[in-house]
Amino acid sequence: MSDLVTGDAVVLGLRPARLPSRALAIFLDLLVYLTGYLIISIGLTIATTSLDVAAQAAVSVASFVLVLVGVPIAVETLSHGRSLGKLACGLRVVRDDGGPIRFRHALVRGAMGVVELLGTFGAVACIASLVSARGRRLGDVFAGALVVRERSAGAPVMPMPPPPPWLAGRFSGLDLSAVPDGLWLAIRQYLTRMNQLDPQVSAAMAAKLADDLVARTWTPPPVGVPAAAFLMAVVHERQTRDAARAFGAGPGAPGVPGAVAGLPGMPPGMPPAWGHPAPGASVPQAVPHSGQPAPVPGGAPAVPAAPVVAPAPAAPVPPRPATGFAPPA
Repeated sequence: MSDLVTGDAVVLGLRPARLPSRALAIFLDLLVYLTGYLIISIGLTIATTSLDVAAQAAVSVASFVLVLVGVPIAVETLSHGRSLGKLACGLRVVRDDGGPIRFRHALVRGAMGVVELLGTFGAVACIASLVSARGRRLGDVFAGALVVRERSAGAPVMPMPPPPPWLAGRFSGLDLSAVPDGLWLAIRQYLTRMNQLDPQVSAAMAAKLADDLVARTWTPPPVGVPAAAFLMAVVHERQTRDAARAFGAGPGAPGVPGAVAGLPGMPPGMPPAWGHPAPGASVPQAVPHSGQPAPVPGGAPAVPAAPVVAPAPAAPVPPRPATGFAPPA
């Protein structure tokens, strides 16, 4: 939870889910998974009657790991932290900084869940959740995740404001590896609620967060850029990098200049420009015309062909006039 407090004594932070709602969500998930495991086990028992005892035991262990460990990990990864039970209870698993979880977070939570939930029938998870200030079990602590409430009365989820257009992609070379998750969470919560704060309090909080961010990136912001706009641009840059890593984008990813098929500066999926053939394509060569009519089989008189007229060269496109707008340095 962030330790930043507004002038109205409102703490900026997510609402962690407590033990009763989490227990209900886990119960619903286990009910679905155990039902599926029971159906699959009956089918495998019938299908493996001709095998020996060792082979049947191996198939049983494999089905147990696949259904009760692999399926929950896949569901949390693909749904970004919203399994069937969490969806019914209005919960979601997020990172410590409030962002969506990825495969490594779901893998750690699923592996620890075998010990916490299945091995001890939930006793370790209940004790850890009661001791933790944010209701986290051991799997959440090791994975750097947090289960939060998505549905709350009178607290709609505010979207993240986009950065100014002249700052988009300005910080593509910024090193963000030393920024802790707690600071990201504080910045996210401030940006989603800055319009609800007093202007003076909002400006002071933006300056404090910007100073903390600059102290961990070792790069001062450009002169004249407001603190709130600087925070928006840096958060947008991190979201762009997370999306590029999640979808495996290469040099042609949005916001990353690159070349496609040997053409410099061309975005991915864009066809070659008019008048330029695609790389590797054969270019038809011009055949000189002699002015004589082509012979026609059968001795029929040939019709003189019209002379070939070369097209006039296209007029050069005049450069785009400058608008006179210069973004702040």
